[in-house]
Amino acid sequence: MENSKLPLHLCHVHKLSNFINRTHILVHSVALVFLFSYRASFFFQHPKTKAATLPWLLVFASEVILAFEWLLSQSFRWCAVSRTVFPERLPEDDKLPPIDVFICTADPEKEPTVVVMNTVLSAMAMDYPPEKLHVYLSDDAGAAVTLNGMREAWRFAKWWLPFCKRYGIKCTAPGAYFSAGENDGDEDGGFGGSEFVQEKKHMKEKYEVFKKRVTENARIGDTRSDSRQDHSAVVEVIQETSGDDADAIQANEAKNMPLLIYVSREKRPSQPHNFKAGALNVLLRVSGVISNSPYILGLDCDMHCNDASSARQAMCFHLDPKISPSLAFVQFPQNFHNISNNDIYDSQLRSALKVLWKGYDGLGGPCVCGTGYYIKRVSLCESSISEAGDAMKLRQCFGPSNEFIKSVRQINKPDHMLIQRNNAQPNEIQLLASCVYEDGTKWGKEVGFLYGSVVEDYFTGFHLHCKGWISVYFDPKRPQFLGSGTTNLDDFLVQGTRWSSGLVDVAISKFSPLIYGPFKTRNFLHSMCYAELALFPIFYFLSLWGFATIPQLCLLNGIPLYPQVSNTYFIVFSFIFLSSHSKHLYEVLATGLTFRHWVNEQRIWMMKSVTSHLYGSVDAFMKKLGMREASFFPTNKVDNVEQLKRYNMGVFDFQTSLLFLAPMVALVILNMASFAVGIARGIFVGELDKMFIQVFISFYVIVMNYPIIEGMLIRKDKGSIPLSVTLVSALVSLIFYFFGSIIFM
Repeated sequence: MENSKLPLHLCHVHKLSNFINRTHILVHSVALVFLFSYRASFFFQHPKTKAATLPWLLVFASEVILAFEWLLSQSFRWCAVSRTVFPERLPEDDKLPPIDVFICTADPEKEPTVVVMNTVLSAMAMDYPPEKLHVYLSDDAGAAVTLNGMREAWRFAKWWLPFCKRYGIKCTAPGAYFSAGENDGDEDGGFGGSEFVQEKKHMKEKYEVFKKRVTENARIGDTRSDSRQDHSAVVEVIQETSGDDADAIQANEAKNMPLLIYVSREKRPSQPHNFKAGALNVLLRVSGVISNSPYILGLDCDMHCNDASSARQAMCFHLDPKISPSLAFVQFPQNFHNISNNDIYDSQLRSALKVLWKGYDGLGGPCVCGTGYYIKRVSLCESSISEAGDAMKLRQCFGPSNEFIKSVRQINKPDHMLIQRNNAQPNEIQLLASCVYEDGTKWGKEVGFLYGSVVEDYFTGFHLHCKGWISVYFDPKRPQFLGSGTTNLDDFLVQGTRWSSGLVDVAISKFSPLIYGPFKTRNFLHSMCYAELALFPIFYFLSLWGFATIPQLCLLNGIPLYPQVSNTYFIVFSFIFLSSHSKHLYEVLATGLTFRHWVNEQRIWMMKSVTSHLYGSVDAFMKKLGMREASFFPTNKVDNVEQLKRYNMGVFDFQTSLLFLAPMVALVILNMASFAVGIARGIFVGELDKMFIQVFISFYVIVMNYPIIEGMLIRKDKGSIPLSVTLVSALVSLIFYFFGSIIFM
């Protein structure tokens, strides 16, 4: 009874951090006002003393764009919070609500079946009443190897789940658990006796057999791509069909297991399938007529459970009567098991997960992040539910399935917290997973995960917040979920392009956060957060291309764009540069990382801005104009041994497309040339005083992008930059120079 009166969680406001952030915002804003006044004075200069008008205006535009982006980003830093939970205060197991787990996979070649099955097994083995867990795997490829893998996972789970329960195993993914090391007592729940060691060895042998069987099935099975866009729906509840269990005790222990369901929705070339959002909505419907749990855990296929207690921790928020009525979802951070200490590609997303999302939480909560979230089912259907509603309107909203409409009506009833495993008719399930079910309904518009962008998580989170829901970000000391981060430049830039395209899709739609958000979200700062996420690809590529070309071309042609060193305004420009960079360095150090990580983040920010953000923004505008169709390519989860070795050594691997390499190399060459000319002008003409800032910008770009210079001129390995790319990039730089000379002179 005492526990029922105690809070299930606490929220801690970061007062010192918030004070530092707000003070910095004030001081930096004042400096920006002085910068803009300097730029505005250009229009009042005498024509004879004016610099070239066009480059001056272009660099001013770059400064305004970057300043506006900075202003939007400060909303994340206004009210940072962190949280603590008390799962020991939760009600007894029989009073905990059921949970459906949604796992999505799309390509068995890029997402190995063994990795996917490890995620499935880790979800099945969570520390939660097994009769209240239902694990659904969506296989968008409709691959036989994945279905066979599910059957093998079910057989192995009969041994793995009791083992995890008996010994309190924290990391419930067998692959990660057995590779953690023989003496990791933390993973073993503190057990270390001879009996445990013997059983662990026996379990590892069984896992190797399981892995071998799955791998062999993948080798001889169908992993081709020719049928991935054209196949019928397959829904199968995985269960044991043979009775030859060698160990009767083991069979008895494993009798009470979570429900495991394989779902492959129907796909036809003539019908839009809406990527991951479409797959999730099929799971939402199929699960509605089978288990219909009030809460859903969403996981990427490579994001295994690293802490078996994540569901209980999430319930500390969902079952809190103070916030539960308005709480849509609890978001855990994405953490990765394969990130090196150097992390040259910034794959750990430090800035977002350790800084921005904590401020997001203080304003109303973060957006859905694609994986590691516990979402309330009613939040995805709530606006369209009406118990006494017209049957025809419900069918127009949710589709023609009477069984699903019946399950939707149950969502708000008190007994929905009880276990409801239904024996749905196969024909009904086939209908729910068909590719034409959503035609003429509100699926993807008002119901379920929203369509219209490949970043369905961001779009859905924004829509939920606009409807008045809140969310929570919880970052416990032990990572709850671990996945595979990108470990080569090609995958990193392709992924960045896809994300940029999806975010800009929303930015240029009628749901643009700057226009739609301020009147819908809980506060203006919250909509500023959403606006920053949607607009930063456009702002960064425009401003960075401006700063990487305009001052350099003007330096080559002897045109000053910044105040002389002896000018008072030189202090203003210097202060703004030092202010922004020192604040970034402070945030890096405050999150436990080093100066080297700060350099890596600065470098990768430049690289992404001139490539991924550019191509992603262009792609979004082309889709908006109907010049191309939306596309989605899963991130590769298969490690290349040589590339992985270079990544762990902190060496860039430049085996990527010419479209990515050419802009980066061309800009570095341009900055090298302008720096050399700038130094020469300073020595022989005495112009260093009035050209100092432009020379410094070129120098800074060169220093930060030294790996590109190394890849061009020093390295000769397979991951270096090919000579042909260097020559093409040099030609592009020459074109820039001649074009700039004509335009600016």
